[in-house]
Amino acid sequence: MFSREESAKIRKEFWVSYGKSFPRKWLLYNTKIKDFGFKFVADRKTAEVTLDIESSDETQRELLFDQILSLKKIIESEYLPDVIFDKEYTLDNGKKISRIYIVYQKKFSIHNKDTWADCYDFFNNTMPEFELFWYEYEDYIRQAVV
Repeated sequence: MFSREESAKIRKEFWVSYGKSFPRKWLLYNTKIKDFGFKFVADRKTAEVTLDIESSDETQRELLFDQILSLKKIIESEYLPDVIFDKEYTLDNGKKISRIYIVYQKKFSIHNKDTWADCYDFFNNTMPEFELFWYEYEDYIRQAVV
């Protein structure tokens, strides 16, 4: 077990190492839609690349999710075949969001440095596909919140 301070230091080292190994400006929150952004997630047991719709306005969240869901076959066939759609995803803090995401399938722990390199490759191969999808269908997705 790691102390809270040790765990925080390891998490910081993980993200700094990733940024140095793969320097690139990612889209992330620069979608220009409030509470709608891409994320890298890594914790003690899993890693994911996500598109989170976090709006507290449930109607807006549902409209955005449904707009992307209407593109499900395209996403799966052209970009991310293992994508998961979860309209009612609950974060660790209890907040409900909608999440479209890809789970890293290999064994991973942010506390195990031996698992980092493969996870970095997963991040570096998956996020660009998500971004390509976004750039191709951005105008269509935005129609949900106009």
